[in-house]
Amino acid sequence: MNTLFLILLGVLPSFAWLIFFVEEDCHPEPRRLLLYTFLSGILITVLALQLQILLNQYLIDRGIDQYSALSMIFLTAIEEVAKFFAAFWIIRGRKEFDEPVDAMIYMIVAALGFAAVENVSLVFQNLNAFSPGQAIIEVTTLRFVGATLLHALSSAIVGYYWARAVFKIHKSILIIIGLAIATLLHASFNYLILNLVTLIWPIVLLFFIGIFVFTDFEILKKYT
Repeated sequence: MNTLFLILLGVLPSFAWLIFFVEEDCHPEPRRLLLYTFLSGILITVLALQLQILLNQYLIDRGIDQYSALSMIFLTAIEEVAKFFAAFWIIRGRKEFDEPVDAMIYMIVAALGFAAVENVSLVFQNLNAFSPGQAIIEVTTLRFVGATLLHALSSAIVGYYWARAVFKIHKSILIIIGLAIATLLHASFNYLILNLVTLIWPIVLLFFIGIFVFTDFEILKKYT
């Protein structure tokens, strides 16, 4: 199959969710900053992957199974911290970062850039294991409603606590709390996906995370 088509297929779920979540901002952010943040999320994936490979081998050498809950917490923590720094690096100190809800928007955009790389990688991996049609279904359906959305929602939670730290309570510890919550939810989803036959519970978890995220959006909009 055409390489460009496969890459576009991989980024499609991220673009779809990007359009959806950007609509939550009453005062749309500059497109160039959204683009920079998305690209930052893409680039940080390389560093995160290298750290995960090293950490995974470290844990395996110490007898910790890579599919254990502990391993998943450590590995997902790397992703959540990486996505935060991808957004932080782009918008820190910028005058456009002037509303609490902006923190959630930029975190989601960075997360969707991160997820796009995962999706593209998965497309090419699946072509070696499945038919082209199965690879397409995997990304356009399961990744769309699963991992891609999860990345956006978990990072949105970090964005909510980041907004509180910057615009309301002014305590950096809130960012750490947000990262911890996002990591636990992300790791829980991965654990359910890999250790349960049914997809019902992962979907239920996503549903409840989504409720909290959109509640957070409404809370921050009151301070816009």
